[in-house]
Amino acid sequence: MKIVRYQTTGPASWGIVEDGVVFATEGAPFVDLRSTGERVGALDEVTLRAPVTPRTVMCVGRNYSSHAAEFGNAVPDEPLLFLKPPAAVVGPGEDVVLPRLSARLDPEAELVLVIGKRARSVAAADAWDVIGGYTCGNDVTARDIQKSDGQWTRGKGFDTFCPVGPWVETEFDPTDVGVSCTVDGERRQDGRTKDLIFPIPFLIEYITRFTTLEPGDIILSGTPEGVRPVEPGNTVTVEVEGLGALSNRIVAEGAGS
Repeated sequence: MKIVRYQTTGPASWGIVEDGVVFATEGAPFVDLRSTGERVGALDEVTLRAPVTPRTVMCVGRNYSSHAAEFGNAVPDEPLLFLKPPAAVVGPGEDVVLPRLSARLDPEAELVLVIGKRARSVAAADAWDVIGGYTCGNDVTARDIQKSDGQWTRGKGFDTFCPVGPWVETEFDPTDVGVSCTVDGERRQDGRTKDLIFPIPFLIEYITRFTTLEPGDIILSGTPEGVRPVEPGNTVTVEVEGLGALSNRIVAEGAGS
């Protein structure tokens, strides 16, 4: 099942996509969402928004050894976690803003896990039971600020620095799929989830040992090698094999204002 948030007129609503058509829903997203049978329109007749509204945006740094190596970093002994503010989340087609404070913006393609039920102290063997679906994500990073600050909150946390979408797929095997990033059609990142240092069940257990995750919260699982900077005017496309593609344009802060 593909879950979307869409907008026609008025506020965004939750929907389900079947054969390229969006249907209205009832119930709670990632818990008991179901179609009402009311046809909203084709995908190209609605505006897709971020298909999640998370309370917690958990991210995993350096979870591919190749990515750690390209920046001269050691592979961590335990998952290297950080948070993004929920205000960083944007949807497909929305602009990513290069802030005036930064001179280097890096996109990072990632598989995103969407939590489907309240999760606290979940054993790795039970991890799949608390995942409600999967989508594409972009861990946008102001690399110069990340390095100068020493900790990652500002460099990873600007508004628009967490594109997610285009939908959440509830029936999906994430254990060995491609994760790629292209910039204006140029392939830059091309990894596979089988190469994650800390696999998904381990991450769920590790994270829920210290914090509670609620339905709709998300985990960005890490990015493969090939990270390079972008500039205003570029279009970045993150693709997860079997899930779809997420595209966002880079704009300079204040452009057009």
